[in-house]
Amino acid sequence: MATTNLSAYDKTTIPNGKQFRFGIVVSEWNENITQGLLEGAKSTLLEHDVNPENIVVWDVPGSYELIYGSKKMQEQNVDVVIAIGSVIQGETKHFDFVCEAVAQGIKDLNITRDVPVIFCVLTDNNMQQAIDRSGGKFGNKGVEAAVAALKMAMLQKNA
Repeated sequence: MATTNLSAYDKTTIPNGKQFRFGIVVSEWNENITQGLLEGAKSTLLEHDVNPENIVVWDVPGSYELIYGSKKMQEQNVDVVIAIGSVIQGETKHFDFVCEAVAQGIKDLNITRDVPVIFCVLTDNNMQQAIDRSGGKFGNKGVEAAVAALKMAMLQKNA
């Protein structure tokens, strides 16, 4: 569990994003959380000189659908995909199945395809934890995902 600011990073160590194109796939489920994560990711990419036209955003119904959406986004001439979702623990095992499937699905895309997918899926015990990590007291995991995306775009270019 994050106990430090997810938005804190050394801006001097982040590659310039001007030459890259990013795809962001966002779950509509827990939209109040995922939209905060999206805003954090987009603002960070823009801060690092990514052209607004080089940020493609697609919505999918839920976190489970992030896998298929990310796979299709990888085919859209992007350098990196950011998968944004929020799964909050409920009273059933549904939480466990969704979290496991999404983590494994995104891992599979990373090892079988050439376009990196950044995992920006909050898996929290309650709504307050999600709020705290999507622009609240622990910062914004979307910022952290965008930083990772910029670094992975540069790695992909130089590999």
